Amino acid sequence: MIHFVGAGCGAADLITVRGKRLLEEADVIIYAGSLVNPALLAYKKEACRAYNSAHMTLEEVLCVMTEAEAAGLSTVRLHTGDPCLYGAIREQMDELDKAGIDYDYCPGVSAFSGAAAALKMEYTLPDISQSVIITRMAGRTAVRPQESVRSFAAHGATMVLFLSAGLTEQTQQELLAGGYGPDTPAAIVYKASWPEEKTVLCTVSTLARCARENGISKTALIIVGEAVKQSGYARSKLYDPTFSTEYRPAKE
Repeated sequence: MIHFVGAGCGAADLITVRGKRLLEEADVIIYAGSLVNPALLAYKKEACRAYNSAHMTLEEVLCVMTEAEAAGLSTVRLHTGDPCLYGAIREQMDELDKAGIDYDYCPGVSAFSGAAAALKMEYTLPDISQSVIITRMAGRTAVRPQESVRSFAAHGATMVLFLSAGLTEQTQQELLAGGYGPDTPAAIVYKASWPEEKTVLCTVSTLARCARENGISKTALIIVGEAVKQSGYARSKLYDPTFSTEYRPAKE
């Protein structure tokens, strides 16, 4: 069996209970070494073979998987965060389907959740923002024009940008051109939940400068929108005493 496992956003104790158990039981681990905290490998058993996929192609990863499966071994494919976001897992699963190899998927704590925790923020606040756009700037991997940062900016929702910390000048320009005001609150979260975590509060117009001044050019998320400020929101109806629910009648 191949187990795709989300490693979480950084801290070794943010992996799920299930993910930790799968790591402990694995005979083979293929981990995304450029992003996954190596401290997670402390969970593996002594006889387990570990491969760093940062140095491997898709074909090489699949070769390790198929050889392990043929030998009756348990394999964990360890991806950063939750691999449903920018994890490149579909192409691996499709090849395993073709080979008739069974697999499952254990979700993880995404970096966008880790970033919110680092900022002690709620992305969705009544009267501020009820939507979260998760996207990225176009780089060596293209982005369809209708999914550009500029087009999404017109919505004024909370935006979380992955894989864009090395493109802050262009990101700033696109955010402004799309409709966010210069003073719109923003934040940069470097290595959320890692020991070296750093948070930088800024605005859209100071995004590039703050990233440069703090030496941040990779392994960071950019969060944009009024929700970053965490003020001026309306009280939740769910806990309002004048609001009735299935479980609690309204109080006069």
